[in-house]
Amino acid sequence: MLNAPELMAVTEFEPVSMEPVSRSFGFDRGTPIDRHYIERFLAANADHIRGRVLEIGDATYTRRFGAGRVERSDVLHATPANRSATLVGDLASGAGIPHAAFDCIILTQVLPFIFDVRSAVATCRRALKPCGVVLATVPGISQISRYDMDRWGDFWRFTSLSARRLFEEQFGSEQVQVEAFGNLRVAVDFLRGLALEELPPGSLEHNDPDYELITAVKATRR
Repeated sequence: MLNAPELMAVTEFEPVSMEPVSRSFGFDRGTPIDRHYIERFLAANADHIRGRVLEIGDATYTRRFGAGRVERSDVLHATPANRSATLVGDLASGAGIPHAAFDCIILTQVLPFIFDVRSAVATCRRALKPCGVVLATVPGISQISRYDMDRWGDFWRFTSLSARRLFEEQFGSEQVQVEAFGNLRVAVDFLRGLALEELPPGSLEHNDPDYELITAVKATRR
């Protein structure tokens, strides 16, 4: 049984508002917290962003991390309305996506919005050249993306284990590396909508396996 001091320590906590400070992942306040982990992962694997590279939606990370290694940059989108798109296709069905064409696929925060994630990962494997690499990130603890939910759906959140099994089914266990990032403090602040610039120094460096904010996957086609 808790004594009085222990009970006070448990019950006294800072009240949390029912409303977040931002509903746009902190974009309106600065840099979203999850971008720190996503971009750190891509920077650590930048050598794989080379040759012919496919990115989803736009080529922001291809340009940022590909430096002089990228020979051709392709952008995939589901509709031709995206003027940046060089390919119009569907990751789930594979329609419009060439086979064995890419040295690298950058797949950041895409899988939550595809219901048939198994087929999407299979398409990525087929689209890679031998020894090609997919660099993927998926959310763990996150709010709903209302923009995506209202247009095509926001279906999934992942743990490091589910992400590992999803990619190992297609690539094999020896070809998949998984890393999870996050802790209680950054998870709470991310859900509140705080921006990266508002976090106290050092809060991003500790990773707690019970509070996975982002999981990153590197998978190589044999």
